[in-house]
Amino acid sequence: MSKIAFLFPGQGSQTVGMGKSIAEANPASAEIFAKADQKLGCSLSDLIFAGPQEELTLTTNAQPALLTTSIAVLEYFKESGITPDYCAGHSLGEYTALVASGAFSFEEGVYAVRKRGEFMEIAVPNGEGTMAAVLGLDSEKLQAVTDEITSGGNLVQLANINCPGQIVISGTRKGVELASVKAKEAGAKRVLPLEVSGPFHSELMKPAADKLKTVLDEMDIQDAKVPVIANVTAEEMVQSGDIKEKLIAQLYSPVQWEKSVQKMIDLGVTTFIEIGPGKVLSGLVKKVSRTVTTYAVSDETTCKEVIEALKEATK
Repeated sequence: MSKIAFLFPGQGSQTVGMGKSIAEANPASAEIFAKADQKLGCSLSDLIFAGPQEELTLTTNAQPALLTTSIAVLEYFKESGITPDYCAGHSLGEYTALVASGAFSFEEGVYAVRKRGEFMEIAVPNGEGTMAAVLGLDSEKLQAVTDEITSGGNLVQLANINCPGQIVISGTRKGVELASVKAKEAGAKRVLPLEVSGPFHSELMKPAADKLKTVLDEMDIQDAKVPVIANVTAEEMVQSGDIKEKLIAQLYSPVQWEKSVQKMIDLGVTTFIEIGPGKVLSGLVKKVSRTVTTYAVSDETTCKEVIEALKEATK
């Protein structure tokens, strides 16, 4: 029996207008946006639907906006009766996956990621840390580069191990700049600086993780009803205590996305459905394995198309 995984995107997939059509088409989806506004005490939905993009892209806004939109799309998609065997999300998307798996409520999730975004933004003063995508270099060679630069006094680490040939590094601005040069010397095809407000998934985020713990301690975290593949370990997490530990460690640890996708394939997943804005994760899955089927649902049209395709496939 082939298995299905639901995937949820992380920061970078946000666009003005996302989720608007699905909110207009589906009362349950509209209710999610209303709940977000109420819980956060602001009109997040106005910012999502009308922008401006620069404000939506701020970490404190992008994180709750993406979680809200992805869950709103999920509400529509759930009416098809299609359910996942596993869930996973990239960085911020892990919180969406945990809401989808029943580990905590949407309201607690959207509040937690708003606070997470705030803590991440203040952990390192703007401009002092950054990230870059390294293309065409394997993780062992890149690890050797980042270890060398860090031991020289400029911290830089592997942050997102996304798929073969695509790894994001994170650290101090100087560390990332030096590692970028060294990575090219070591054989990287390209190094692309990322437009981010901080060095996410690096040791520099430990102060943010300490603050995040106080928020997670107050949440009613339950055992997940659907196993979630953890970013930190690329292993299944179900127990509430384990979930909390992994979410804290996730802030300063690499996102093991390539291993997470491979783990789900090893567990029998043949169909991956990306739920929320964009198609970033679908593309990464295809780079890990060409043999699996991927879909991306982000609005009413794509939901209907994918539901129809899945029904056809199971006939």
